[in-house]
Amino acid sequence: MFPYRLYRKETKMIKIFKTFGGYIETPKAEKGCWINVTQPTPGEFQRLTDEFHLPKDIIQDILDPDERPRVEFDDDWSLVIMRIPVENANNGLPFHTIPLGIFMAEDYTLTLCLQHNEILPIEQPSPFREHYHQITDVINFILRLFLRSGNTYLRYLKQINQMTALIEQDLEKSIKNRELNKLLKMEKCLVYFITSIKANEIVLARLRNSKKITTEINEDLLEDVLIENKQALEMAQIYSDIQSGMMDAFASVISNNLNVVMKQLTLISIILMIPTLIASVFGMNVPNFMEKSNWALPAIIIFS
Repeated sequence: MFPYRLYRKETKMIKIFKTFGGYIETPKAEKGCWINVTQPTPGEFQRLTDEFHLPKDIIQDILDPDERPRVEFDDDWSLVIMRIPVENANNGLPFHTIPLGIFMAEDYTLTLCLQHNEILPIEQPSPFREHYHQITDVINFILRLFLRSGNTYLRYLKQINQMTALIEQDLEKSIKNRELNKLLKMEKCLVYFITSIKANEIVLARLRNSKKITTEINEDLLEDVLIENKQALEMAQIYSDIQSGMMDAFASVISNNLNVVMKQLTLISIILMIPTLIASVFGMNVPNFMEKSNWALPAIIIFS
């Protein structure tokens, strides 16, 4: 717990920027600013409702780990919720997905996420600094978030594939279920990814049909986002299909490896049974040709 508390003190969870590029940070909100909030404390939660007038139910929805992606349009505000991939150190799962909310009001745009992520890293001074002159409006900003999320999905999928290859090497010689459990967790990550990417695709389709995308730049950017999202979805489905067949195959491999070990143990048991049989025969309390010999005991031991 100590490192977490220390990190919370050194990093502000609410950052306010004058523009979407995150180039200049400002202490107070002003018209047209971008507010980035990550893992808010109860005090920061209250600030969001009091100072920025965010509805409590919307904040609770975005901070819900199981919240589905969606789009909402109101008279005074708009809301887009997408699911993004993050690294995970709990339960042995390397990755999972969480919601990221974009709340758009008349005077500001606010992004909210329940934990640290690579899409909008809170510790990075200006996550979109390289696109400062290219971000034209809030729709362009949202599409760039989707594009950044798609790139992160692809990168994490490659890491999952590398982890799976290492598990395969261990499975070839394994007789236990530990490696199969690791493979099952990789499959669980892929299920999370596939479900989240499909849900993001529905949000993108809703944005396309909402007539909010009016410029040629945003139309081209939307096409790039859809291509990236489709590529991530197809890659995740391919990896998932491969792992499903792989788990069945390696379950048989583990069973065969166990059978080989049992054969070896059975052979050793048979070999050890022969001297036991000889010693048992000559140890019976019945007459035999060696009961009066002085070399009977050493001869039986040596022969056994």
